[in-house]
Amino acid sequence: MPEELIPPAKPIIGEEERAAVDRVLRSGMIAQGPEVAAFETEFAARVTAGRTCVAVNSGTSGLHLGLLAAGIGPGDEVIVPSFTFAATANAVALTGATPVFADIEPAHFCLSPDAVRAAVTERTRAIMPVHLYGHPADVDGLAALASERGLQLFEDAAQAHLATWQGRPVGTFGDVAMFSLYPTKNMTSGEGGMVSVASDELARQVRLLRNQGMERQYANEVVGLNNRMTDVHAAIGRVQLTKVEGWTATRRSNAAFLDAHLEGVAVPPVADGATHVYHQYTIRVDGAERDRIVTALREEHQVGTGVYYPIPNHRLASLTRFAQGLDLPETERAAREVISLPVHPSLTRADLERIVGAVNSTVRAGS
Repeated sequence: MPEELIPPAKPIIGEEERAAVDRVLRSGMIAQGPEVAAFETEFAARVTAGRTCVAVNSGTSGLHLGLLAAGIGPGDEVIVPSFTFAATANAVALTGATPVFADIEPAHFCLSPDAVRAAVTERTRAIMPVHLYGHPADVDGLAALASERGLQLFEDAAQAHLATWQGRPVGTFGDVAMFSLYPTKNMTSGEGGMVSVASDELARQVRLLRNQGMERQYANEVVGLNNRMTDVHAAIGRVQLTKVEGWTATRRSNAAFLDAHLEGVAVPPVADGATHVYHQYTIRVDGAERDRIVTALREEHQVGTGVYYPIPNHRLASLTRFAQGLDLPETERAAREVISLPVHPSLTRADLERIVGAVNSTVRAGS
């Protein structure tokens, strides 16, 4: 009997989440209401050290509204990585501002402060690092540069719930930060996002923008959007929030097992002072061998993998107009070499041993 595929990601939805949804449906309060307010307070307490959080309907909405609330718009430039999901640059472009792509540092796949410095112009208003795969970006270096040049700092923490830098939670360094609550993230609300903000005024602006520009019904103050989170989604998120610490510990334990037993590949290093939460466990292989390894793992060993992100943002048809003639060598190399292996909390010890055996034998077969 063939072995079942080990999926690269596996959302965990249990009876407690189902019961929470049923509770909301029975209440009759389905749109944004008390569950959303409670989720915002609880998320802030557990994830952002008490910093104010505002719930929205997706991570992309969170980035977009955060940028708008901070005053980013036409004529501005925001420096972003190209090696990430397109939502990062999309959110900048949707404000009318220009995403400016800078290269990553090779160890952790995050924005390089040196590359950012070289990309600053007189139109630059902000820097927006991504804490990619759950590893914090070099917030110290980027924050120092932002302070020196009078720039705002935004954080895309979509993949980094509970990650820390020098003992401080990510999502608390920038003027605005965003956490995604998409089903494959380290915790989910089914769909949604959470915006962490540094001031009461930014919080108020995000709340206005998510709700058609209103605090009070029919008293529209600004041109806004309908980016609210529902109470149904918030109820799921509140349950998941009670579990994410345990799931994160399991992810880190699974990563430690892979670190200790994988051979012939570059396992993900962790920077001094960083807590990696392993949204993805991303290895590097010979770029010429990557496709063969991915195919063999799936077809011969039933081990699923992910390749994030094979086409960097600056080469996407939707974003190339912002990157004419741009050379990002570390971004291009990462796009050729990375493979993300299963690391999610549902893995058993037998699964981990299968993953290690499959990777080691597949890599050896090509050497």
